[in-house]
Amino acid sequence: MASNLSLLRPLLCHFLVRHVRSPLVVTSRVSVRLLLCPSTNHHPAAAAAACTRLYATKKAKAKAKGQSAKVNINSALVEDIISLAEVKEDMTVVLNALKDDFTRSLSIRTSPGALDHIVVTTQDGKFPLNQLGQISMKSPLLIMVNMSSFPEATAAATRALRESSMNLNPEVDGTIIKVAVPKVTREHRENLAKLAKQFSNKAKDSLRKVRSTAVTQVKKTKEGHSEDTIRLVEKQIQQMADNIAADIDKQLAAKTKELLG
Repeated sequence: MASNLSLLRPLLCHFLVRHVRSPLVVTSRVSVRLLLCPSTNHHPAAAAAACTRLYATKKAKAKAKGQSAKVNINSALVEDIISLAEVKEDMTVVLNALKDDFTRSLSIRTSPGALDHIVVTTQDGKFPLNQLGQISMKSPLLIMVNMSSFPEATAAATRALRESSMNLNPEVDGTIIKVAVPKVTREHRENLAKLAKQFSNKAKDSLRKVRSTAVTQVKKTKEGHSEDTIRLVEKQIQQMADNIAADIDKQLAAKTKELLG
């Protein structure tokens, strides 16, 4: 008898699997919504709306979680830890230096003013070109640099012009340096755009150094202050650095658009 039951057991199991529907099987989208939102079992439309609201709420919370809250510390209250005003000033100096680099070195059209700040390295130090020579526009296609006041710096000035990012090919005639205004080519524009990217990366490196120095100073003076206060100050410094970094990106985007047209 027992052996007969053991032979029938597989057949019985097979029959049950094929002919008995599991109560856990869900066959419609409405049923899925009802399982997720049991409080609206008798109203499928309400169930769908409730689930949509639930999804939207979770999505909003996830988004808010990914965004850090803005910090705005009263700098006067943390003066004994660090001067946030000085940190901001140091970061602003980095941004202004980038703007100066863009103005001096990344001009599409060559003009006398564009040569003013080319740095000339001499035995006595480094000087802007306009302090060593008189720059003038001889014609729309030719700039003249008169080096008669400092003739010994003529060779150094010529080298500085040639090695600048302005695609210049100066020629020397005694103490006069002749600079032909180059034709603006697509290749020249693209090279200037690459140089703009290098300038912005250099500015971000300088910005990171300012931030790192400030954070180090905060950590050194943390004694006598709560951990929450120190964290807030560090967060404020990071926020300031992020704002300047965003400004650097904006400057780069604007200059790249100007250069590439």
